[in-house]
Parts: sequence; C-alpha cells; structure tokens
Amino acid sequence: MIDVDLRLTVADQSRRFELAARFATDAPFAALYGPSGAGKSLTLQAIAGLLRPDAGHVRLDGRTLFDSARGIDLPAPERRIGYLFQNYALFPHLSVRDNVAFGLRSWHRRRLSSDEDEQVQALLDGFGLATMATSRPRNLSGGQQQRVALARALACRPQVLLLDEPFAALHPMLRSALRTELAQVRQRWNIPVLMITHDIEDVLALADVAFVYEQGQVVREVDLHAGSSRDLATLALSGVPAEAETPLRGRLRQMLAGGAA
Repeated sequence: MIDVDLRLTVADQSRRFELAARFATDAPFAALYGPSGAGKSLTLQAIAGLLRPDAGHVRLDGRTLFDSARGIDLPAPERRIGYLFQNYALFPHLSVRDNVAFGLRSWHRRRLSSDEDEQVQALLDGFGLATMATSRPRNLSGGQQQRVALARALACRPQVLLLDEPFAALHPMLRSALRTELAQVRQRWNIPVLMITHDIEDVLALADVAFVYEQGQVVREVDLHAGSSRDLATLALSGVPAEAETPLRGRLRQMLAGGAA
C-alpha cells in the first residue's frame, strides 16, 4: 500500500505552482495521468525523497517515509525506492555493468561483495545486457538504455518502482514492445509500480488504476479493470477521443479524459 498526501508550493519570478495531491492504492501498477505541468513529477520526486514537501505524508507498506506533523523525513537512500528517470540518467563514463552496480556502492566501499556481484550479473542476464556489459551508454539503443536504467533501479531491491514518463524518450515504434516488456518485468520481480505519464496508451496498456491530475490536484480515480471511476474533485468535462479498440477501452478513455461513462 502506498499512501500519499502532499502539499507543496514552488515559485519563481514568473510562476507559482501549488501541489495538493492525495491518493492511496495497493494496486500492482498505478499511473499518475495528466498533462505536462500538472504536478506528477513533483509528486514522484517528493515520494522518492528528492524534494521536501511543505506538509503531508508518504507511507509505504506501513513505513512512514515522510510526515511533516511528526518530523519524519527519511533520506532518499533509506526509502528503498527504485527510480527510473525520464532521460534514464545513466552515467556516460561508466560501463553498463558499473551503471547497474552504482547504487550498491558508496564513497567508503567501492568493491561489491560476492553476493552483490552475483546480483548484478543476474540483472545483466535477466535484462539481456550481459553481452554489452562493458559498453558505454552512448553505444546503446534507447530500449537498451531503458533496460540498463531499470536494472540499476532494481539492484537495491526496492519496495516500489517509480517510473517518470518511461517511454517519452523512445521512438513511437518501440513503445508497444517495451510496454509489454515492462509489464513482464513487474510480474517477474513482483514489485509495485507507480508510473507518471501524459500518454493515455501507457495507462491503457499497463495500469490497474489511474489517478488523474489537473492543475496540481488528483481529481479522479479510474479502475482500469472494473471500468469504473470515482471523482475526487469537481472537474469540467472534456472531449473524448473518437476511436477506441473495444467498448471497455472507449469507456476508460472517457473516464481518463473526464467524461461521464
């Protein structure tokens, strides 16, 4: 179960943005869906401990990662969270193997234990990266870079995997195959996933539940299996895409877009 209630204000000379996001789910694969600038990335960064909220809480399987009222704010390395950045954030000067192993090392312990070395090798084998273990990221395709980033995120055996627009950097022709691959990774590792996306196809292909963001708030919860939705805030209706593969997908598109089912 992930339980999130965050309030955060960010501002500069030209813009002020207020995030007030609240949701809870025990779904294996949850999506935060909405347009760019709606507050999804801020939410993910706050969950991971990369950004400190002004108020609220983050709880994961009974562990409190952040609670402003109780003065709890665990450092990012202690949260046991795997994070896949939108641009993958691979280290260009490190090999594939060293990128995957990076999270297992620290400034005072540069060498891996034999168990950790076996773990890295198992990840390389499992993601089909063993033959390119000595390669640099610049020599890999977009899909291969994504696999390296996923393997690195899983190396520390996290409790949850956070994905920031995992397909945005990929050619459209690759996305369908890699959605399938990502679903298989989640099942194989049996780890809950929280993904942010502005692409409705990502939601339809992968998510069990979606939380729809608009202007810094979670306004709707959509159950992708039951084909039902629950409004969490008042929202004006928006248009519905003209085409849908099946009647259920059509209703889900409508729910995600804000229309009545």
